[in-house]
Amino acid sequence: MRAAVSALSKRLMTVIAILAVGGIAVSSVSLQRHYAKSKTEFCDVGETFNCDIVNRSEYSKLFGIPVALIGMLGYGAIAGLATAYRSRVETPARLFGLAVAGLAFALYLTYIEGFVLGTWCILCLGSLALMAMIAILAAIVWQKREAN
Repeated sequence: MRAAVSALSKRLMTVIAILAVGGIAVSSVSLQRHYAKSKTEFCDVGETFNCDIVNRSEYSKLFGIPVALIGMLGYGAIAGLATAYRSRVETPARLFGLAVAGLAFALYLTYIEGFVLGTWCILCLGSLALMAMIAILAAIVWQKREAN
């Protein structure tokens, strides 16, 4: 039974790594839009969906660092844990902790979008969905490791 759990955890870690690479891609587009001077066509769907408003708002930086760059680094750390460090005993707990922190940050930013800025960013919502999936899978991996 242990080999089956280990194989399942390995597959889940691979999926987490793939989702994290997707998060890096989404965050890199957001970072590019943060610094861009021109208007985005693919994400300007009127007043309710506009990535430019969100990515260039006063909330798009934390301590002077673009939120999208923080996202890229966070997703990179998740990808590293899920690949290079996946065999370490402490990795499932660290991965789960990082994913929960990332999800909490993404939920906070989503609150800012909807209730402070009054507009949604499709890229940000995509990042939220990716982080939610990563958190769920990381919880499963952590739970499986704790069961052994």
